[in-house]
Amino acid sequence: MTETRITSLDVARLAGVSQSAVSRVFTPGASASKKTVEKVRRAAEELGYRPNILARAIVSGKSRIIGLVVAYLENQFYPEALEKLSNALQQEGYHVLIFLTSQKHGKIDDVVDEMLDYQVDGIVFASVAMSSDIAKRCQNVGVPVVQFNRREDRKGIAAVTSENFAGGKAVAEFLLAGEHARIGYIAGWEGASTQRDREAGFLEGLKSAKRALFAREVGNFDFEQAKAATRAMFDVPNDRRPDALFVANDHMAFVAMDVIRHELCLSIPGEVSVVGFDDVPLAAWLSYNLTTVRQRAKLMVEETVRALLAQIEAIDTAITRNIAVEAPLIVRGSARIPEGWTDK
Repeated sequence: MTETRITSLDVARLAGVSQSAVSRVFTPGASASKKTVEKVRRAAEELGYRPNILARAIVSGKSRIIGLVVAYLENQFYPEALEKLSNALQQEGYHVLIFLTSQKHGKIDDVVDEMLDYQVDGIVFASVAMSSDIAKRCQNVGVPVVQFNRREDRKGIAAVTSENFAGGKAVAEFLLAGEHARIGYIAGWEGASTQRDREAGFLEGLKSAKRALFAREVGNFDFEQAKAATRAMFDVPNDRRPDALFVANDHMAFVAMDVIRHELCLSIPGEVSVVGFDDVPLAAWLSYNLTTVRQRAKLMVEETVRALLAQIEAIDTAITRNIAVEAPLIVRGSARIPEGWTDK
């Protein structure tokens, strides 16, 4: 037999309060006396009552739900950053629904349709490149959007990233100061703004010193493709092999280091210096001890939440600019440290 569903009216009768008082107790930001809150929550617990968030959304027009779209979680940076982002939104009284997708256009469209069906109050796209169609659809239904660790060159979309160009340039300056003669680069997915900006900054740093990139392969932010890219770059005669390597993120840098050390039996940093980008916790482990550019996840999350809530709560609907968080170079033991080098 199906049990009768407990309603807010049942809770109100048991607690001896009005139905509207029950609603206020379970509505984030609404006011209710301490005595009322205690009575309502005690009655709700006794009856096993849970508020119907979706029904409330129909009445109020606000679901207190944020849709979080993620393209992939293999990169160790994202689980940590998304946990921080979810916690920060929950502290503001919002619930988070996570949707996994891929970079394929149709897949992202399907996910956006599903999110809009849930009447989400806002959407964060993490590691996802947005099409102009998706942006327009969200704007048409009044759902604010913020991109996390991606940016698009179009108006009306807020984006929070690290200073990827400056970070890439700092890596070039560091490797040049270490007097490396043959500098290589393993690129990420070339449709990502993070990849493009990091490489552009890196190339600008080399160009400023009148140097050119010695070798380039594409790893697409993927484990197996990064492995193949490293083999193609280093399983060659000595004079065609880089003596320094910048990798577009730590996830691929770990793969590259394993191939260089364990397959090709080259020493790091003795024969090859390796630098990554992200500074995930694994980078500090002694087995990698990776020199890398730090993405300051906590600050990026704070800026993302601030930009999203400012639009949702109509504090400042003009917060649709690109926000770049400083990304310092963290020097460890995977790359030759230039004589007299000090962190800038």
